[in-house]
Amino acid sequence: MSSKIKYQKNYTEFNESYQLVLPLSLEGFVPDDDSVRLLSHELEELDYTLLYKAYSSKGRNPAVDPKTMFKILTYAYSQNIYSSRKIEQACRRDINFMWLLAGQKAPDHSTIARFRTGFLAEACENLFYQMVRRLKDAEELSMETVFIDGTKLEACANKYTFVWKKSVGKWEEKMFHKIQEAVRLLNHDYMQSFTVNAESRARDLQKISGYLEEKCQQDGTEFVYGRGRRKSKNQKYLELFQRFRERQVTYDWHTASFQGRNNYCKTDPDATFMHMKDDHMRNAQLKPGYNVQIGVDSEYIIAADIFQDRNDVWTLVPFLNTMEEKLGFRYPSVTADSGYESEEGYSYLREQNQKPYIKPQTYEKWKKRSFKKDISKRENMGYDETEDIYTCHVGKRLKPQFIKKQKSKSGYESEVTVYECEDCTGCPHKEKCTRAKGNKRLYISKSFLEKRQESYENIMSEKGILYRINRSIQVEGAFGVLKNDYEFQRFLLRGRIKVKLEILLLCMGYNLNKLHAKIQNGRTGSHLFSIKETA
Repeated sequence: MSSKIKYQKNYTEFNESYQLVLPLSLEGFVPDDDSVRLLSHELEELDYTLLYKAYSSKGRNPAVDPKTMFKILTYAYSQNIYSSRKIEQACRRDINFMWLLAGQKAPDHSTIARFRTGFLAEACENLFYQMVRRLKDAEELSMETVFIDGTKLEACANKYTFVWKKSVGKWEEKMFHKIQEAVRLLNHDYMQSFTVNAESRARDLQKISGYLEEKCQQDGTEFVYGRGRRKSKNQKYLELFQRFRERQVTYDWHTASFQGRNNYCKTDPDATFMHMKDDHMRNAQLKPGYNVQIGVDSEYIIAADIFQDRNDVWTLVPFLNTMEEKLGFRYPSVTADSGYESEEGYSYLREQNQKPYIKPQTYEKWKKRSFKKDISKRENMGYDETEDIYTCHVGKRLKPQFIKKQKSKSGYESEVTVYECEDCTGCPHKEKCTRAKGNKRLYISKSFLEKRQESYENIMSEKGILYRINRSIQVEGAFGVLKNDYEFQRFLLRGRIKVKLEILLLCMGYNLNKLHAKIQNGRTGSHLFSIKETA
């Protein structure tokens, strides 16, 4: 008769009849050419002064050394592990993570989460750019041009909790009219002279509510609630203006949260609703997200930043400024796609003595037969530079009438020359040329056209073609790896600062994996992919 099996919580107390053979060291289990060894070496050389300053000098020491915690977190992001609970699990089960711990106790998920969102927030950017400068010192960067591109990543937020600026303004205006009528009745009933101004609505409503509260106390107003009970005049006015004030405070909060945007998400106020790329069913959805911008050189991500703008054109100048500030040097040229083209961007690059390799927005259209046959386009009209006159399809002249100034969202001023046809009356081609009731007009920025032509000549040169090919391979390839291979398509944290921290950790893990691959394949020091010769 077999004895009854007994289970217990402590598995080491089982009465085994066999001998367990355990390794004394993990060193022999980590291959000599494993990427974790390179990661540990590279991160060991960084300066962690700023990270250690985040910890208090008083109290107990952290359970795991901050430097080791940073290594664990960076390695986790390089291995597609982002959840703090999964990182904890890896520290207990994965040999590489155990090797990084070097005998220290595995941290739990709350410690990892607290380190990532708290202690590391200030130091992560500094550590990332230290790593980039190490790549520069190792001559892994070309220092010729930086390839720039952006993508939209979904925020950790509820897509149904969005607030639109237009709707808030409409409802606020409706309530303001009701407030004015209520104030008029209040002044009539109580012989007062209260006013509510559009600039100080909440403050004025608070003043009125304070007066009504004092009035209720003086009159000994009894507040009643429930069906069938009649409220006094004092109570009705007080409750009305309190509701007005509460709603106004809410509207003011919404207005402050927009931060110059047309919408925001209640779950993550820093996120902006953007059109994401089509899914597998070709459904383009409006979701809360961030515009992620990266700069790539020699296949390494040398700069990364988070923006709330849906359009890439407004990110170029601030991104380049931040990159130069953090890296401590300036690239002689910038390569980007047509989404970054603007007069402001061209002017900035010229001021900084940086050569633009930016594809014009009309570059692909110029090649089409339909564009070449479109008589309404400026490019298909004759132009006399000496007289500054355009000639249309039927030979009529478009002369400059006046110059108007335009100011962009960032405050940049540009001059637009307005040309008007001498007479479009009775023209048989008018329907194909313009939709205007009067004469056809052209709105042209001469400064923009001149700078665009310069950039166009740059990209059509031999070097420009090489840069364009490498931009597609390197920067778009980097996003492909991050979003598909690393499966990072949605942020785990909320808020612009924490989201930026996540993308920096991801980029650092990407760079270390790229360096490891180059070393193993004997490609260190290579910068650009060459143009393949066609047969």
